[in-house]
Amino acid sequence: MLFSDVAEYFDKIEGISSRLQMIDVLTEMLKKAREHEIKPLVYMIQGMLGPPFAGIEVGIAESFVEAAIADASGYEKKEVVENFRRTGDLGSTAEFFIGKKRLKRMSESKLDVNGIFGSIMKIATTSGEGSQQAKIKMLSGALASSRPLEARYIARFVLGELRLGVGDATIMEALSKMVTGERTFKERLENAYNICSDLGKVGEVFATKGVKGIENFSISLFEPIRPALAERLPTAEEILRKMGGRCAIESKYDGLRAQVHLSKKKKRVEIFSRRLEKLTPMFPEITRAALDEINAEEAILEGEAIAYDEVSGEFHPFQETIQRKRKHGIEKKSEELPLHLFAFDLMYINGEDYLDKPYEERRKKLESIVKGGGTIRLSDRIITSSPKEFESYFNNAVEHGLEGIIAKDLHSRYVAGARKFSWIKMKRSYRGELSDTVDVVIVGYYFGRGIRAEFGFGGLLCATYNEKKDVFETVTRIGTGFTEKQMKMFKSILEKSKVKSKPARVVSNIEPDFWVDPEYVVTVKADEITLSPMHTCGLETRADGTVAGYALRFPRIVSDGIRGDKSSEEATTTKEIVEMFKQQRKTKLSDNP
Repeated sequence: MLFSDVAEYFDKIEGISSRLQMIDVLTEMLKKAREHEIKPLVYMIQGMLGPPFAGIEVGIAESFVEAAIADASGYEKKEVVENFRRTGDLGSTAEFFIGKKRLKRMSESKLDVNGIFGSIMKIATTSGEGSQQAKIKMLSGALASSRPLEARYIARFVLGELRLGVGDATIMEALSKMVTGERTFKERLENAYNICSDLGKVGEVFATKGVKGIENFSISLFEPIRPALAERLPTAEEILRKMGGRCAIESKYDGLRAQVHLSKKKKRVEIFSRRLEKLTPMFPEITRAALDEINAEEAILEGEAIAYDEVSGEFHPFQETIQRKRKHGIEKKSEELPLHLFAFDLMYINGEDYLDKPYEERRKKLESIVKGGGTIRLSDRIITSSPKEFESYFNNAVEHGLEGIIAKDLHSRYVAGARKFSWIKMKRSYRGELSDTVDVVIVGYYFGRGIRAEFGFGGLLCATYNEKKDVFETVTRIGTGFTEKQMKMFKSILEKSKVKSKPARVVSNIEPDFWVDPEYVVTVKADEITLSPMHTCGLETRADGTVAGYALRFPRIVSDGIRGDKSSEEATTTKEIVEMFKQQRKTKLSDNP
């Protein structure tokens, strides 16, 4: 498939506001590709060179791209820089200069999908002495051989700024239509994706082996499994009722979720974050402990990495633990702030898949292979049917600096990549008041007014994730409580994610000063959830004939900034907001009989 065709499809997608139309365009493009082109094409749509756990970063510096555009077009770099300042988009700048370049085309050969993907992969992975000039030369060659529209997407792709606004769920529906003609096979594609966390691989298998290939997907060591997610309920009574009267209650650690893959034969350990990024180099103490403290030849287990004071028995807050997620000064920081891994689940051991086994069986097997007492320990838990014992355990967890608890259905399988009531969380802030924290996605921001004008930042427009529709629905505007440091930080980060028009996956009746791609998550508190005719979160026509959604009243940021450990699809869902609103009303009624 020619890359010029891909560029034309990408251009169409940019102009689409309907998700269903987007699926149709993607389906048409995927059908046009050959089987061996599906994997790189899926990665390109995602704006990546591989799955997150591969650790291949697409982005290269803007100055490199500016130099490559100048070299490929025959213009001075200062002319390129000046144009970029006007457009704010190096893709558009590349398109402009390649369209009126002063140099003859270096090659008459047409770029195809695998060729351009391979070239960009080489650019991204080139390192060592002289690598900067080598990257510029390779990118210049690709741009010089391209047509203007191709240049737009080559430049954006190497910068890591393709931003087509296409979510994974949308890609899976297009893959489903590509093979079956219907979107209904998406759920089984998602099951395969949940196991391997590699959508390019899923697409390739589906294209080459069809339905049977997808149904025969199995766990592979060192390919992370997408983590299970928890629903929420506010009281012990409701949780026990939902769990059938009896359940396990585990301490909820406010740390970094970590999935550990171990092969003693290969003497290899890999640790993956909840966003499927490789954390192994950052956590040397856990890596060493996995080889010594886990009694298995092969295993995949999950836990929470957290800083813990063994003398006092207190857990450090998340703001301290997150300092361990770094690229430099790792060994020194690991001595200053050592981590423990509190293991809570087992997915695979010695060649056997444990995902479909009941929780209690998984836990007993985990207890048999984790020695405990060292760096890797078992999460604390009890099994109970008593609301009083449940409450007592919850209060004790909070007193020791933990977030709260996770209740688990003793008979449930591990539901990878999904939010189900087999796991239910109850946090210290859930106690009937709506001081509960909510993770929302930034979809836009406002220019500063008055004293904030000097910062160029005045507030955020934020949304929840509607997992059923794969869209982001606005739920709040945050305009107060920002420190000067936060305003500068948000302005710097969001300016790079700014887009010209509302992203296709954002549903909003509100127009911010600037739209941004829905990729950043922040944690907020609010006084309560109210009905709102302005916001689209859960928007519907109600029994009294009014049309309203849900909104957060008096929201304020509770963390220092953006949550780097959560993807936008892991934010609070629209469904959760609806349930929290119902619980809030129940609480008010019980308080005012």
